Amino acid sequence: MDSEKKNKKKQIAILGSTGSIGTQALQVIEEHPDLYEAYALTANNRVELLIAQARKFQPEVVVIANEEKYAQLKEALSDLPIKVYAGIDAVCQIVEAGPVDMVLTAMVGYAGLKPTINAIRAKKAIALANKETLVVAGELINQLAQQYHTPILPVDSEHSAVFQCLAGEVGNPIEKVILTASGGPFRTCTLEQLKSVTKTQALKHPNWEMGAKITIDSASMMNKGFEVIEAKWLFGVQPSQIEVVVHPQSVIHSMVQFEDGAVKAQLGMPDMRLPIQYAFSYPDRICSSFDRLDFTQCTNLTFEQPDTKRFRNLALAYEAMYRGGNMPCIVNAANEVVVAAFLRDGISFLGKRDVKDPDFAYKANDKKLGITFKHDAADAPVAINGMLKLEEIRVIEGIKQPVNTLAQIRGEYFVASKYDFWKLDSNLKPVVHAQMDPWYSANVLDIVSITPFKDCLLYTSPSPRD
Repeated sequence: MDSEKKNKKKQIAILGSTGSIGTQALQVIEEHPDLYEAYALTANNRVELLIAQARKFQPEVVVIANEEKYAQLKEALSDLPIKVYAGIDAVCQIVEAGPVDMVLTAMVGYAGLKPTINAIRAKKAIALANKETLVVAGELINQLAQQYHTPILPVDSEHSAVFQCLAGEVGNPIEKVILTASGGPFRTCTLEQLKSVTKTQALKHPNWEMGAKITIDSASMMNKGFEVIEAKWLFGVQPSQIEVVVHPQSVIHSMVQFEDGAVKAQLGMPDMRLPIQYAFSYPDRICSSFDRLDFTQCTNLTFEQPDTKRFRNLALAYEAMYRGGNMPCIVNAANEVVVAAFLRDGISFLGKRDVKDPDFAYKANDKKLGITFKHDAADAPVAINGMLKLEEIRVIEGIKQPVNTLAQIRGEYFVASKYDFWKLDSNLKPVVHAQMDPWYSANVLDIVSITPFKDCLLYTSPSPRD
């Protein structure tokens, strides 16, 4: 009898159980032990917490993505009948297990994409908390979900709010999706103040308890930019139909405006357990012990337009969405790199380190040379200690230091040393001199490093020597 009752419970695989979403999902399961059961728990590195979770919730399987932590995990759970695996391939395989009813994708970043694809192909319901999945591969995910008839239920508070607003509105066209944003901890900061933002300050969100990466993304409004892209795929709307409003109180989680002008909003406490539970229970609503919204305390709900001059990431996300193709994927990859650098104190909040003039690195481009340096330290040649030699030029009249690269772009010549760039006339004499921020490195390389300014996004990356 007990076995039959157990089998009726929804078996949930939590990818990223040690993160903010994962730990709160386990709280939902703990509150409803008659309805849900953790079938599989996975983590990347936090093996101690994964061990504690496994001992408490007794899942069928646990997986640690970092294979170096496998022995520790295996030894700690050796007295329990829990299967223990390691590696990202094991994460991808476990979502396909027959007993699994739903997969909560709460992994951070791009790493959540492949397991989500595997789960969709295995026809498992997806509770989607990994927004990067739709940011980098929204079209693919939508196609697969349709092909395998797999439901994708949003867990992000904003998208869950829109999802809830659309309940019962089948056939009623959407005029606009309105995503609310708290504005993060630096909503009122000036650009000058943003120069000195510390990691500790950026990790203190005024309303939400979240993991480190998403908290930094929220502070820079990159997170809201990703949510805009995600909304496009989740709700089948055009970029022009997605609006962002800053709502510091985080009481209204998002809204939908219909073609008759009516607006529906979803309100609630800033508690991620509510959208998690709604994804688990959909289409039903079930009782919870979570805090209730006290309207007597909601006497000052404010709304304002986001400032894309101070928080450029939101504008970049819109531009990536309009451009389409791989641009959202590129923006996501760049963001993962710079957030990781910020969290290890490698760069400042504005993306540079120890730079007095925040626009210094850009002056060589728009204002002087009229070109843009498009450079990815991961896969493009970079001048390391000035030793890269495509065409070595040691002496050019008017230049007192050695240069290491020469390029011809649309009939004009450019040369570069370690941090200096010169535009040359037809006689190869310098006519314009510009410098790059010394914390950055780039070369004058045809096609790879320099393209006409109007044709691509400006993208500079830290030198690999640093």
